[in-house]
Amino acid sequence: MDLVAECDKHAAGALTFDPPAAGSTASYFCTGGTTGLPKIAIRTHRTERANALQLMAAFGSGLQPGKVMFCGLPLFHVNAQIGTGLTAWARGGHVILGTPQGYRAPGLIQKFWGIAAYHRIRSFSGVPTVYASLLQAPRRGRDLTSIEYGICGAAPMPIELFNRFQRETGIKIIEGYGLTEGGCVSTINPPAGVSKAGSIGIRLPWQRVLPMKLDADGGYVRDAAIDEVGVICINGPNLFEGYVNPEHNRGIWVMRPDAAGQVERWFNTGDLGRVDADGYIWLTGRKKELIIRGEHNIDPRLIEECLQKHPSVALVAAIGRPDKHSGEVPVAYIQLRAHQRTSVEELLSYAQRAIPERAAWPKDIKIVSALPTTPVGKIFKPALILREMEALVAHEAQACGAAITYSEAVQDPRLGLMLKWSASVRSDELRARLDKYTFHHEQVDHSPVNNLA
Repeated sequence: MDLVAECDKHAAGALTFDPPAAGSTASYFCTGGTTGLPKIAIRTHRTERANALQLMAAFGSGLQPGKVMFCGLPLFHVNAQIGTGLTAWARGGHVILGTPQGYRAPGLIQKFWGIAAYHRIRSFSGVPTVYASLLQAPRRGRDLTSIEYGICGAAPMPIELFNRFQRETGIKIIEGYGLTEGGCVSTINPPAGVSKAGSIGIRLPWQRVLPMKLDADGGYVRDAAIDEVGVICINGPNLFEGYVNPEHNRGIWVMRPDAAGQVERWFNTGDLGRVDADGYIWLTGRKKELIIRGEHNIDPRLIEECLQKHPSVALVAAIGRPDKHSGEVPVAYIQLRAHQRTSVEELLSYAQRAIPERAAWPKDIKIVSALPTTPVGKIFKPALILREMEALVAHEAQACGAAITYSEAVQDPRLGLMLKWSASVRSDELRARLDKYTFHHEQVDHSPVNNLA
Protein backbone atom coordinates (compact mmCIF):
# COMPACT_ATOMS: atom_id res chain seq x y z
CA MET A 1 0.00 0.00 0.00
CA ASP A 2 1.06 3.54 -0.63
CA LEU A 3 1.75 5.18 2.76
CA VAL A 4 0.76 8.73 1.74
CA ALA A 5 -2.44 7.55 0.08
CA GLU A 6 -3.43 5.55 3.15
CA CYS A 7 -2.73 8.51 5.45
CA ASP A 8 -4.84 10.80 3.26
CA LYS A 9 -7.86 8.59 3.91
CA HIS A 10 -7.86 9.57 7.61
CA ALA A 11 -8.54 12.79 9.50
CA ALA A 12 -5.46 14.77 10.43
CA GLY A 13 -6.72 15.99 13.80
CA ALA A 14 -7.69 12.78 15.61
CA LEU A 15 -7.66 9.01 15.32
CA THR A 16 -10.65 7.49 13.59
CA PHE A 17 -9.95 4.07 15.13
CA ASP A 18 -9.19 2.75 18.59
CA PRO A 19 -5.61 3.43 19.71
CA PRO A 20 -3.42 0.33 19.99
CA ALA A 21 -3.05 -1.46 23.32
CA ALA A 22 0.27 -2.59 24.77
CA GLY A 23 -0.34 -6.11 23.51
CA SER A 24 -1.37 -5.04 20.01
CA THR A 25 0.90 -5.95 17.12
CA ALA A 26 3.17 -3.04 16.28
CA SER A 27 5.43 -4.50 13.59
CA TYR A 28 6.61 -7.55 11.73
CA PHE A 29 10.37 -7.79 11.29
CA CYS A 30 12.29 -10.29 9.22
CA THR A 31 15.21 -12.01 10.91
CA GLY A 32 18.08 -13.88 9.31
CA GLY A 33 19.67 -11.25 7.02
CA THR A 34 20.44 -12.86 3.66
CA THR A 35 18.84 -16.23 4.36
CA GLY A 36 16.47 -17.44 1.69
CA LEU A 37 13.42 -17.85 3.98
CA PRO A 38 13.70 -15.50 6.97
CA LYS A 39 11.64 -15.92 10.09
CA ILE A 40 9.13 -13.12 10.62
CA ALA A 41 8.94 -11.88 14.21
CA ILE A 42 5.71 -10.49 15.66
CA ARG A 43 6.46 -7.50 17.90
CA THR A 44 3.95 -5.70 20.10
CA HIS A 45 3.80 -2.07 21.21
CA ARG A 46 4.94 -3.33 24.62
CA THR A 47 8.03 -4.92 22.99
CA GLU A 48 9.12 -1.69 21.37
CA ARG A 49 8.17 0.79 24.09
CA ALA A 50 9.78 -1.38 26.77
CA ASN A 51 13.07 -1.71 24.91
CA ALA A 52 13.21 2.05 24.31
CA LEU A 53 12.57 2.65 28.05
CA GLN A 54 15.27 0.11 28.94
CA LEU A 55 17.81 1.92 26.76
CA MET A 56 16.78 5.29 28.15
CA ALA A 57 17.34 3.98 31.69
CA ALA A 58 20.72 2.49 30.75
CA PHE A 59 21.98 5.71 29.18
CA GLY A 60 20.41 7.99 31.80
CA SER A 61 21.39 11.63 31.41
CA GLY A 62 23.33 10.69 28.28
CA LEU A 63 20.05 10.90 26.37
CA GLN A 64 18.75 14.45 26.54
CA PRO A 65 16.42 16.66 24.48
CA GLY A 66 18.21 18.17 21.52
CA LYS A 67 21.02 15.59 21.41
CA VAL A 68 21.75 14.32 17.89
CA MET A 69 22.10 10.64 17.01
CA PHE A 70 23.12 9.23 13.63
CA CYS A 71 21.12 6.30 12.23
CA GLY A 72 23.45 4.38 9.93
CA LEU A 73 21.78 0.98 9.99
CA PRO A 74 19.25 0.42 7.16
CA LEU A 75 15.63 1.09 8.00
CA PHE A 76 14.68 -2.59 7.71
CA HIS A 77 16.88 -3.25 10.77
CA VAL A 78 15.57 -3.03 14.35
CA ASN A 79 18.49 -0.81 15.35
CA ALA A 80 17.12 1.90 13.09
CA GLN A 81 13.66 1.54 14.60
CA ILE A 82 14.54 1.27 18.31
CA GLY A 83 18.25 1.82 19.06
CA THR A 84 18.68 4.93 16.93
CA GLY A 85 14.99 5.76 16.50
CA LEU A 86 12.30 5.48 19.17
CA THR A 87 14.81 5.74 22.03
CA ALA A 88 16.08 9.11 20.86
CA TRP A 89 12.67 10.48 19.92
CA ALA A 90 11.19 9.46 23.27
CA ARG A 91 13.72 11.78 24.93
CA GLY A 92 13.23 14.65 22.53
CA GLY A 93 16.42 13.94 20.63
CA HIS A 94 17.18 14.39 16.95
CA VAL A 95 18.03 11.60 14.51
CA ILE A 96 19.97 12.05 11.29
CA LEU A 97 18.95 9.31 8.85
CA GLY A 98 21.80 8.10 6.67
CA THR A 99 19.25 7.39 3.90
CA PRO A 100 17.05 4.24 4.06
CA GLN A 101 20.12 2.21 3.03
CA GLY A 102 22.22 3.38 5.95
CA TYR A 103 25.96 2.89 5.57
CA ARG A 104 25.35 1.00 2.33
CA ALA A 105 24.39 4.24 0.58
CA PRO A 106 27.04 5.09 -2.04
CA GLY A 107 29.53 7.62 -0.70
CA LEU A 108 28.10 7.79 2.82
CA ILE A 109 31.15 6.33 4.57
CA GLN A 110 33.44 8.84 2.87
CA LYS A 111 31.16 11.71 3.90
CA PHE A 112 30.39 10.45 7.40
CA TRP A 113 32.86 12.58 9.37
CA GLY A 114 31.71 15.72 7.56
CA ILE A 115 28.08 14.91 8.36
CA ALA A 116 29.01 14.23 11.98
CA ALA A 117 30.81 17.56 12.32
CA TYR A 118 28.08 19.59 10.59
CA HIS A 119 25.19 18.15 12.62
CA ARG A 120 27.18 17.89 15.90
CA ILE A 121 26.36 14.19 16.19
CA ARG A 122 26.74 12.77 19.68
CA SER A 123 26.57 9.02 18.99
CA PHE A 124 26.15 6.44 16.24
CA SER A 125 25.93 2.66 15.81
CA GLY A 126 27.68 0.29 13.44
CA VAL A 127 29.07 -3.19 12.90
CA PRO A 128 32.84 -3.87 13.03
CA THR A 129 33.29 -3.53 9.27
CA VAL A 130 31.79 -0.04 9.42
CA TYR A 131 34.34 1.01 12.05
CA ALA A 132 37.16 -0.38 9.91
CA SER A 133 35.89 1.59 6.90
CA LEU A 134 35.46 4.80 8.91
CA LEU A 135 39.16 4.70 9.81
CA GLN A 136 39.89 5.01 6.08
CA ALA A 137 37.50 7.93 5.55
CA PRO A 138 38.97 11.49 5.61
CA ARG A 139 38.46 13.26 8.93
CA ARG A 140 41.35 15.73 9.10
CA GLY A 141 40.14 19.25 9.84
CA ARG A 142 36.76 18.06 11.11
CA ASP A 143 35.58 19.10 14.55
CA LEU A 144 34.47 15.80 16.03
CA THR A 145 34.42 16.86 19.67
CA SER A 146 30.64 16.38 19.85
CA ILE A 147 30.93 12.60 19.37
CA GLU A 148 30.99 10.84 22.73
CA TYR A 149 30.73 7.20 21.69
CA GLY A 150 29.99 4.69 18.96
CA ILE A 151 27.96 1.56 19.67
CA CYS A 152 29.05 -1.72 18.13
CA GLY A 153 26.98 -4.87 17.81
CA ALA A 154 25.84 -7.65 15.44
CA ALA A 155 29.31 -9.29 15.36
CA PRO A 156 32.38 -9.45 17.62
CA MET A 157 34.84 -6.62 17.12
CA PRO A 158 38.52 -7.60 16.86
CA ILE A 159 40.44 -6.26 19.84
CA GLU A 160 43.07 -4.71 17.58
CA LEU A 161 40.41 -2.78 15.63
CA PHE A 162 38.68 -1.82 18.89
CA ASN A 163 41.88 -0.32 20.31
CA ARG A 164 43.02 1.27 17.05
CA PHE A 165 39.70 3.04 16.45
CA GLN A 166 39.61 4.47 19.97
CA ARG A 167 43.26 5.49 19.79
CA GLU A 168 43.09 7.21 16.39
CA THR A 169 39.70 8.91 16.76
CA GLY A 170 39.42 9.45 20.51
CA ILE A 171 35.88 8.06 20.32
CA LYS A 172 34.80 5.48 22.89
CA ILE A 173 33.33 2.23 21.56
CA ILE A 174 30.52 0.59 23.52
CA GLU A 175 29.83 -3.04 22.66
CA GLY A 176 26.38 -4.54 23.13
CA TYR A 177 24.14 -7.41 22.13
CA GLY A 178 20.54 -7.82 21.09
CA LEU A 179 18.03 -9.61 18.92
CA THR A 180 14.96 -8.75 16.90
CA GLU A 181 13.12 -11.11 19.25
CA GLY A 182 14.05 -8.88 22.21
CA GLY A 183 13.18 -5.55 20.61
CA CYS A 184 16.71 -4.53 19.68
CA VAL A 185 19.17 -4.43 22.60
CA SER A 186 19.45 -6.73 25.62
CA THR A 187 22.93 -5.99 27.00
CA ILE A 188 25.47 -3.22 26.73
CA ASN A 189 28.70 -2.09 28.33
CA PRO A 190 27.81 0.78 30.70
CA PRO A 191 28.17 4.07 28.80
CA ALA A 192 29.35 5.91 31.93
CA GLY A 193 30.89 2.93 33.73
CA VAL A 194 33.47 0.21 33.26
CA SER A 195 33.65 -1.43 29.84
CA LYS A 196 35.21 -4.84 29.39
CA ALA A 197 36.55 -5.17 25.86
CA GLY A 198 35.35 -8.39 24.28
CA SER A 199 32.29 -8.72 26.50
CA ILE A 200 28.76 -7.75 25.48
CA GLY A 201 28.36 -5.81 28.72
CA ILE A 202 25.69 -6.15 31.38
CA ARG A 203 21.94 -6.64 31.08
CA LEU A 204 19.69 -3.64 30.52
CA PRO A 205 17.31 -2.64 33.33
CA TRP A 206 14.26 -4.96 33.44
CA GLN A 207 15.98 -7.31 31.01
CA ARG A 208 16.83 -10.64 32.60
CA VAL A 209 19.69 -12.60 31.01
CA LEU A 210 20.76 -16.05 32.17
CA PRO A 211 22.96 -18.78 30.75
CA MET A 212 21.05 -22.01 31.35
CA LYS A 213 21.81 -25.69 31.20
CA LEU A 214 19.23 -27.35 28.96
CA ASP A 215 18.53 -30.98 28.15
CA ALA A 216 18.67 -32.55 24.69
CA ASP A 217 15.12 -31.35 23.97
CA GLY A 218 15.80 -27.77 25.07
CA GLY A 219 14.10 -28.20 28.44
CA TYR A 220 15.29 -26.34 31.53
CA VAL A 221 17.71 -28.21 33.81
CA ARG A 222 19.31 -25.46 35.92
CA ASP A 223 20.92 -22.02 35.79
CA ALA A 224 24.59 -22.03 34.84
CA ALA A 225 27.00 -21.05 37.61
CA ILE A 226 29.24 -17.97 37.48
CA ASP A 227 31.68 -18.34 34.57
CA GLU A 228 29.98 -21.57 33.48
CA VAL A 229 28.95 -21.69 29.83
CA GLY A 230 25.27 -22.22 29.07
CA VAL A 231 22.62 -21.29 26.53
CA ILE A 232 21.84 -17.58 26.77
CA CYS A 233 18.14 -17.03 27.55
CA ILE A 234 16.31 -13.73 28.04
CA ASN A 235 13.12 -12.67 29.78
CA GLY A 236 11.45 -9.28 30.12
CA PRO A 237 8.74 -6.91 28.87
CA ASN A 238 10.67 -6.42 25.61
CA LEU A 239 10.19 -10.00 24.37
CA PHE A 240 8.35 -10.54 21.10
CA GLU A 241 5.21 -12.67 20.74
CA GLY A 242 6.67 -15.34 18.47
CA TYR A 243 7.06 -15.94 14.76
CA VAL A 244 4.35 -15.74 12.11
CA ASN A 245 5.00 -19.34 11.01
CA PRO A 246 3.99 -21.68 13.89
CA GLU A 247 6.69 -24.14 12.79
CA HIS A 248 9.35 -21.58 13.71
CA ASN A 249 8.07 -21.39 17.30
CA ARG A 250 9.07 -24.94 18.16
CA GLY A 251 11.72 -25.01 20.85
CA ILE A 252 12.18 -21.25 21.21
CA TRP A 253 10.72 -20.99 24.73
CA VAL A 254 12.29 -22.31 27.92
CA MET A 255 9.93 -22.81 30.85
CA ARG A 256 11.92 -21.95 34.00
CA PRO A 257 10.49 -22.03 37.56
CA ASP A 258 11.16 -18.93 39.66
CA ALA A 259 11.97 -18.83 43.39
CA ALA A 260 8.29 -19.08 44.26
CA GLY A 261 7.75 -22.09 42.04
CA GLN A 262 5.90 -20.14 39.35
CA VAL A 263 6.88 -21.10 35.79
CA GLU A 264 8.17 -18.27 33.59
CA ARG A 265 8.68 -18.22 29.84
CA TRP A 266 12.20 -17.38 28.63
CA PHE A 267 13.42 -17.01 25.05
CA ASN A 268 16.21 -19.34 23.95
CA THR A 269 18.59 -17.17 21.89
CA GLY A 270 20.62 -20.16 20.68
CA ASP A 271 23.83 -18.38 21.70
CA LEU A 272 26.29 -19.87 24.16
CA GLY A 273 27.86 -17.69 26.81
CA ARG A 274 28.77 -17.11 30.44
CA VAL A 275 28.32 -14.40 33.06
CA ASP A 276 31.33 -13.39 35.16
CA ALA A 277 31.33 -12.41 38.82
CA ASP A 278 30.76 -8.74 37.92
CA GLY A 279 27.68 -9.48 35.84
CA TYR A 280 29.40 -9.01 32.46
CA ILE A 281 28.30 -11.40 29.74
CA TRP A 282 30.68 -13.16 27.35
CA LEU A 283 29.55 -15.01 24.23
CA THR A 284 31.43 -18.24 23.50
CA GLY A 285 29.50 -19.74 20.59
CA ARG A 286 27.72 -18.72 17.43
CA LYS A 287 23.96 -18.61 17.31
CA LYS A 288 22.57 -21.53 15.30
CA GLU A 289 25.78 -21.67 13.21
CA LEU A 290 24.99 -18.44 11.36
CA ILE A 291 27.88 -17.05 9.32
CA ILE A 292 28.15 -13.33 10.08
CA ARG A 293 29.84 -11.56 7.18
CA GLY A 294 29.91 -7.84 7.98
CA GLU A 295 26.26 -6.79 8.11
CA HIS A 296 25.03 -10.03 6.52
CA ASN A 297 23.68 -12.97 8.50
CA ILE A 298 24.14 -16.00 6.26
CA ASP A 299 22.37 -19.26 6.95
CA PRO A 300 24.83 -22.03 6.00
CA ARG A 301 21.88 -24.11 4.82
CA LEU A 302 21.41 -21.69 1.92
CA ILE A 303 24.91 -22.58 0.68
CA GLU A 304 24.63 -26.27 1.50
CA GLU A 305 21.27 -26.81 -0.15
CA CYS A 306 22.39 -25.14 -3.38
CA LEU A 307 25.69 -27.01 -3.62
CA GLN A 308 24.02 -30.26 -2.66
CA LYS A 309 22.22 -30.17 -6.03
CA HIS A 310 25.49 -30.54 -7.94
CA PRO A 311 25.60 -34.04 -9.45
CA SER A 312 29.08 -34.79 -8.07
CA VAL A 313 28.40 -33.68 -4.49
CA ALA A 314 27.57 -36.12 -1.70
CA LEU A 315 27.83 -33.95 1.41
CA VAL A 316 28.35 -30.24 2.08
CA ALA A 317 29.28 -28.33 5.21
CA ALA A 318 29.36 -24.52 5.04
CA ILE A 319 31.17 -22.67 7.81
CA GLY A 320 32.39 -19.18 8.58
CA ARG A 321 36.15 -18.79 8.17
CA PRO A 322 37.57 -16.03 10.39
CA ASP A 323 38.38 -12.94 8.32
CA LYS A 324 40.12 -9.78 9.51
CA HIS A 325 38.02 -7.52 7.27
CA SER A 326 34.51 -8.99 7.41
CA GLY A 327 34.62 -10.96 10.65
CA GLU A 328 33.77 -14.16 8.77
CA VAL A 329 33.52 -15.31 5.16
CA PRO A 330 31.71 -18.43 3.97
CA VAL A 331 33.77 -21.51 3.08
CA ALA A 332 32.33 -24.82 1.92
CA TYR A 333 33.76 -28.28 2.56
CA ILE A 334 32.57 -30.90 0.09
CA GLN A 335 32.66 -34.67 0.06
CA LEU A 336 32.17 -36.05 -3.45
CA ARG A 337 30.06 -39.00 -4.46
CA ALA A 338 31.87 -42.24 -5.13
CA HIS A 339 33.64 -42.33 -8.50
CA GLN A 340 32.73 -38.69 -9.21
CA ARG A 341 35.24 -36.01 -10.15
CA THR A 342 35.03 -32.26 -10.36
CA SER A 343 37.25 -29.26 -9.63
CA VAL A 344 37.17 -26.47 -7.07
CA GLU A 345 36.90 -23.95 -9.91
CA GLU A 346 33.85 -25.69 -11.35
CA LEU A 347 32.18 -25.86 -7.95
CA LEU A 348 32.85 -22.17 -7.26
CA SER A 349 31.34 -21.25 -10.61
CA TYR A 350 28.35 -23.49 -9.90
CA ALA A 351 27.88 -21.90 -6.47
CA GLN A 352 27.76 -18.40 -7.94
CA ARG A 353 25.08 -19.51 -10.37
CA ALA A 354 23.04 -21.46 -7.83
CA ILE A 355 23.22 -19.32 -4.67
CA PRO A 356 20.90 -16.30 -4.98
CA GLU A 357 22.62 -14.13 -2.35
CA ARG A 358 25.99 -12.73 -3.44
CA ALA A 359 27.17 -12.37 0.17
CA ALA A 360 26.67 -16.12 0.61
CA TRP A 361 28.95 -17.11 -2.29
CA PRO A 362 31.78 -19.20 -0.79
CA LYS A 363 35.17 -17.52 -0.77
CA ASP A 364 36.72 -20.98 -1.02
CA ILE A 365 35.65 -24.58 -1.55
CA LYS A 366 37.65 -27.51 -0.25
CA ILE A 367 37.15 -31.06 -1.46
CA VAL A 368 37.80 -33.63 1.29
CA SER A 369 37.66 -37.42 1.38
CA ALA A 370 35.28 -37.38 4.35
CA LEU A 371 33.61 -34.75 6.55
CA PRO A 372 34.13 -34.98 10.32
CA THR A 373 31.11 -36.33 12.18
CA THR A 374 29.88 -36.78 15.74
CA PRO A 375 29.39 -40.24 17.29
CA VAL A 376 25.80 -40.25 16.03
CA GLY A 377 26.81 -39.35 12.48
CA LYS A 378 26.07 -35.63 12.38
CA ILE A 379 28.57 -33.36 10.61
CA PHE A 380 30.80 -31.75 13.24
CA LYS A 381 31.46 -28.23 11.95
CA PRO A 382 33.66 -26.98 14.82
CA ALA A 383 36.40 -29.34 13.61
CA LEU A 384 36.37 -27.58 10.23
CA ILE A 385 36.52 -24.14 11.81
CA LEU A 386 39.49 -25.22 13.94
CA ARG A 387 41.17 -26.43 10.77
CA GLU A 388 40.64 -23.05 9.13
CA MET A 389 42.12 -21.29 12.16
CA GLU A 390 45.27 -23.42 11.97
CA ALA A 391 45.56 -22.69 8.27
CA LEU A 392 45.21 -18.95 8.97
CA VAL A 393 48.08 -18.88 11.46
CA ALA A 394 50.27 -20.68 8.92
CA HIS A 395 49.29 -18.13 6.24
CA GLU A 396 49.94 -15.13 8.50
CA ALA A 397 53.25 -16.59 9.69
CA GLN A 398 54.42 -16.99 6.11
CA ALA A 399 53.32 -13.44 5.26
CA CYS A 400 55.40 -11.88 8.04
CA GLY A 401 58.31 -14.34 8.08
CA ALA A 402 57.50 -15.80 11.50
CA ALA A 403 58.84 -19.25 12.31
CA ILE A 404 55.99 -21.30 13.81
CA THR A 405 57.05 -23.92 16.34
CA TYR A 406 53.58 -24.89 17.53
CA SER A 407 49.98 -24.28 16.49
CA GLU A 408 46.79 -25.88 17.73
CA ALA A 409 43.19 -24.72 17.57
CA VAL A 410 41.02 -26.00 20.43
CA GLN A 411 37.57 -25.61 21.97
CA ASP A 412 38.18 -23.72 25.21
CA PRO A 413 35.33 -24.40 27.71
CA ARG A 414 35.15 -20.72 28.74
CA LEU A 415 36.27 -18.75 25.69
CA GLY A 416 35.04 -20.92 22.83
CA LEU A 417 37.33 -21.32 19.83
CA MET A 418 40.93 -20.73 20.85
CA LEU A 419 44.19 -20.80 18.89
CA LYS A 420 47.36 -21.63 20.81
CA TRP A 421 50.66 -20.97 19.10
CA SER A 422 54.35 -20.23 19.51
CA ALA A 423 57.00 -18.88 17.15
CA SER A 424 60.77 -18.65 17.42
CA VAL A 425 61.13 -15.68 15.04
CA ARG A 426 58.98 -12.53 14.54
CA SER A 427 56.41 -13.52 17.13
CA ASP A 428 55.43 -9.87 17.75
CA GLU A 429 54.57 -9.38 14.07
CA LEU A 430 52.55 -12.59 14.05
CA ARG A 431 50.69 -11.60 17.23
CA ALA A 432 49.74 -8.24 15.69
CA ARG A 433 48.35 -10.00 12.62
CA LEU A 434 46.32 -12.48 14.66
CA ASP A 435 44.89 -9.64 16.78
CA LYS A 436 42.90 -8.55 13.73
CA TYR A 437 40.75 -11.69 13.86
CA THR A 438 37.79 -12.20 16.17
CA PHE A 439 38.85 -15.58 17.56
CA HIS A 440 40.81 -15.83 20.79
CA HIS A 441 44.48 -16.70 20.54
CA GLU A 442 47.26 -17.26 23.04
CA GLN A 443 51.01 -17.38 22.62
CA VAL A 444 52.39 -20.30 24.61
CA ASP A 445 55.83 -21.61 25.50
CA HIS A 446 56.17 -24.84 23.55
CA SER A 447 58.98 -27.06 22.37
CA PRO A 448 59.80 -26.62 18.67
CA VAL A 449 57.53 -29.22 17.13
CA ASN A 450 55.64 -28.03 14.08
CA ASN A 451 52.36 -29.89 13.93
CA LEU A 452 50.95 -28.01 10.95
CA ALA A 453 49.90 -30.31 8.15
